[in-house]
Amino acid sequence: MISDEVRVRFAPSPTGFLHVGGLRTALFNYLFARNSGGKFILRIEDTDRARYVEGAVDNLITTLRWAGLDYDEGPVVGGDFGPYVQSERLAIYKKHVDVLLEKRVAYRCFCTPERLDAMRKEQEKKKLQPKYDRTCLSLSENEIEANLSAGKPYVVRLKVPDNVTIKFSDIIRGDVEFASERVDDQVLLKSDGYPTYHLANVVDDHLMNISHVIRGEEWLSSTPKHVLLYEAFGWELPKFAHLPLLLNPDRSKLSKRQGDVAVEDYRDKGYLKEALVNFVALLGWNPGDDREIFSLSELENEFSLEKVNKSGAVFNVEKLDWLNFQHLRSKPGDEVLDMLKEHLAVSGIDVTRFRDDYLKEVITAMRERVSFIKDYTGKSPYFFTPPTEYDPAVIRKRWKPESADYLKRLAGEFSALDNPGKSDFENALHRTAEELKIQNGDLIHPLRLAVSGMGEGPGLFDVVSILGKEETVRRINAAVERIK
Repeated sequence: MISDEVRVRFAPSPTGFLHVGGLRTALFNYLFARNSGGKFILRIEDTDRARYVEGAVDNLITTLRWAGLDYDEGPVVGGDFGPYVQSERLAIYKKHVDVLLEKRVAYRCFCTPERLDAMRKEQEKKKLQPKYDRTCLSLSENEIEANLSAGKPYVVRLKVPDNVTIKFSDIIRGDVEFASERVDDQVLLKSDGYPTYHLANVVDDHLMNISHVIRGEEWLSSTPKHVLLYEAFGWELPKFAHLPLLLNPDRSKLSKRQGDVAVEDYRDKGYLKEALVNFVALLGWNPGDDREIFSLSELENEFSLEKVNKSGAVFNVEKLDWLNFQHLRSKPGDEVLDMLKEHLAVSGIDVTRFRDDYLKEVITAMRERVSFIKDYTGKSPYFFTPPTEYDPAVIRKRWKPESADYLKRLAGEFSALDNPGKSDFENALHRTAEELKIQNGDLIHPLRLAVSGMGEGPGLFDVVSILGKEETVRRINAAVERIK
């Protein structure tokens, strides 16, 4: 009997990194649980030992916690339905396989890999659906006993009933039907004693009282096998919800061949967890209006499976970049300050050279121009290191033969200022331009190049007031000497 309490699970395989599709599945399960006042469970499905990667479980847990998706039950935190790692539950699966064998809804298959391979090739040649041909279904009890006594390796297969329609309801897709002729006699227990995904998944979901199975669309074709297993055991079905595929902009399935797909890749590139979670939430779900920017707590309040779309969701990196800009811009100054100091330290820049007040002024000047913390050094390195090179294109366009003399005159005006602020620098430049009988731009453009090495950036007088009088004059003098 499934509990009235909402209980959902994220059940990844520890095969390496956490795919952004996996993060989307975890997030939708988490949001549904939080919105419903239920439980979010982490279960590790590690029965495919050939694909198991050492350290992957720790990485999965670390990545989920980084994203803010804290689970209520699972590895490390425990719970009443453990163990939550499938390789620690082998005796449970063996016991349930014995029940299926007794009921004759499953059978032992002694076919060798070589025979199965030859069978598949023959079916492909005849353009038939690849399916087990049920050779071992007709074995007598004596033949089975003889094979067991001889120590012949075997798997246990599900006996799919003939000529029936397998039906189930999906919250996202409505009523779904499969003809049993399309369903293979799936292996449930492998010859090494480990269950396949299909058996372990159903047994664990039942024993852990999972109320809703929320997973990717790629598992939709496996669901008939799971429905048959629930029926074979006499268990109540959970509610199913199959999430839409994640697609590249060309509508092909999102894959590593066409770009980054690991959550760790995006974290290491400097994407904020708030932006990535916000972006992933919008891959197949929308609130029903034009809002696009959400915090995790807002998503918890808004989320419902009824607002998840059937059609594939396009993974648009430009949208992710925009969301990162929005979330970074809205962060409190002190939080951005801590992030900037950490970035500077990692970049090899001596953070102790800069007062917090100075860094806060840099943040204010650049806030509308950066999408990532790394952009502070990427787009405005001159706030942290004086320029030693100057953009050649800007020199050609903005630096005239007389620019050096103009800047020397301006440097003299700046030097005479007493504790100047932004308006003092601006007034001094305007006054100098008037005395020289030139346009303000004849000073503004060379000055920007001198102090930054670049031709664009935040307001010039913001830049020089942040750098201060002495540093600005030093940079003017250096540029006059270097730019010929």
